[in-house]
Amino acid sequence: MILGPFNRVEGDLEVRIDVADGAVQSARVTSPLFRGFETMLVGRPAADALVYAPRICGICSVSQSVAAARALAGVRAPGQARAMMPANGALAINLVHAIENVADHITHFYLFFMPDFARDVYARADWHEAAATRFRAITGTASAQMLPARAGLMRMMGVLAGKWPHTLSIQPGGSTRPISRAEQARLRLMLAGFRGFLQDVLFAAPLEQVAALSSVAALEAFADGPGARGDFAHFLKIARATGLDRLGVTRLRHIAFGAYPSADGPLFARGVYDAGAGAVAPLPIETIAEDVSHAWYMGAEGGPARPQQGTTLPDMSSDAAYSWCKAPRLGGAVAEVGALSRQLVAGHPLLRDLVAMGGGANAQARVIARLIEVALVVLAMERWLGAVDPAAPFADTAPLADHGEGAGLTEAARGSLGHWLRLEGGRIAQYQIIAPTTWNFSPRDAAGTPGPLEQALVGAPVLPGESDPVAVQHIVRSFDPCMVCTVH
Repeated sequence: MILGPFNRVEGDLEVRIDVADGAVQSARVTSPLFRGFETMLVGRPAADALVYAPRICGICSVSQSVAAARALAGVRAPGQARAMMPANGALAINLVHAIENVADHITHFYLFFMPDFARDVYARADWHEAAATRFRAITGTASAQMLPARAGLMRMMGVLAGKWPHTLSIQPGGSTRPISRAEQARLRLMLAGFRGFLQDVLFAAPLEQVAALSSVAALEAFADGPGARGDFAHFLKIARATGLDRLGVTRLRHIAFGAYPSADGPLFARGVYDAGAGAVAPLPIETIAEDVSHAWYMGAEGGPARPQQGTTLPDMSSDAAYSWCKAPRLGGAVAEVGALSRQLVAGHPLLRDLVAMGGGANAQARVIARLIEVALVVLAMERWLGAVDPAAPFADTAPLADHGEGAGLTEAARGSLGHWLRLEGGRIAQYQIIAPTTWNFSPRDAAGTPGPLEQALVGAPVLPGESDPVAVQHIVRSFDPCMVCTVH
C-alpha cells in the first residue's frame, strides 16, 4: 500500500507499506519534494544565514534561527576568543525559543494527533462519542479553547522578537530586542494567562504536579484522580483503550543536543540514552554522518559524509534511492530524536518508566513526553522572565570572524537540529543542516538498516478493508513530522 499525501503534516510525505497477515511487514518512507536551501546559501554573505535559514520552515523558524546564529557565533579566527553573550540575551532567546516549541507541542496534540480518534473506524468504542465531540477537526470543542490560548502565548513573541515567523531578533551575540520593565510585567501577565489554560483545560491540575509525575503508577493515579477532567487524562484513557503503548515501538539510541542553555547549564542536557543499558553517555558529535545510499543525492567518496564535508547535489540515477531525505547516523547507528529522547537523556523518571514498561519508545510515550515538556518549559519560562534585568545589555555586537567553520546545535520541538557552515572571505562556502525529521524519517542506509519511522511501522495492524490504516496514522503522527525541514 502507498499512503500519502498525509494531511495535518507540515510538507509532503509518502509511506509505502508491505502488508501480510493483517500487519505491516516492512515500510519505506519517502520525502518526495526537493527544496535546496543549503544550496541557496552557498556564496551568500555570512549574515544571510539568519534570513534564509529560518524560511526553511514556518512553524519552527525560531529553532532554525537559533541554530544559524550559534553556527555563526562558533566561527572564530585562530586565537580569537569566543564572544560572550550577555545573560539577558540568553534569557530572551530561551523565551522566544520556548514559546515556539510549546506552541508546537499543544498544536500537535490538539490539531494533529487527537483528531484521529474521532475517525469512524472507532465508532463502536464506548469512548468515541466523547472523543469526537471534543477533538474532531474543525468542529471539536477543544480547538475553540486551545486556539485563543495559543494566540495569547504567541503575543509574547511579538514583544520578545518583533514578529513570528522569521524574526531577526536572534543574532550570534544575543537578542536585538531589549525588554523594558513595563514589557516584562506585560509578559508575566501573558504567561500567567497561558498557564491558566494549561491548568484549567489541558491538565486540570497545577503544572508543578504534572512536572513531578515520576512513574507510570503515579500517572495512572493522576489520570483517575486530580487530573481526571483534563484533556491529558482524556488522552491517557483513550491510549489505554487502544493500546497506544504497543504501537510504533522502537529500541534505538536516543540523542539530544541540549536545550535552553544558561550560566547554570542547559534546562535539558546533551547526551545519548541507551534504553537497554538505562544510562546516558556523552554525545560524540564528531561521529555524526549522513548516508545517501538510498537518497536522490550524489554521494561522497568513501561513504557517509560528516556535515562539515557534506554536499546537497541532486542525483536521481540510483535505482536504490527512494527519498530526498538523507540518512543521518551516529557512529553508523540509527538514532531517534524528539521530546521523548530529550526527556530520556535529561533523566525524567516518568518517561524512563514508560519506555521500560513499553519495551521501548512508543506512540503513547512520545505524546506524553511532549505534554510533560510543556509543563516543564512553562515553569522554566517563568523563572527566565523573572531573571531578566531590563537595565543590562541584551547583545554583544562585536564583529564575527569571516573565515572558519562553525556548528550550531539546538533542540527544536521535534528533536535535535544542527547547522554546520564554513565561511571564506565573509561568505558562506558550505552549509549543511540535519533536522529532527531527517533523523526520524530517514531511509535505509548502505547496510540496509531502516530509519526510526520505518522500524516503528513494522507490526502495525491493518484492519480488513482499511485503505488508510489508522494505526499507521497514529505512529506517523507520534513523531510529529515536519517534512519541509527534512528536505532543506
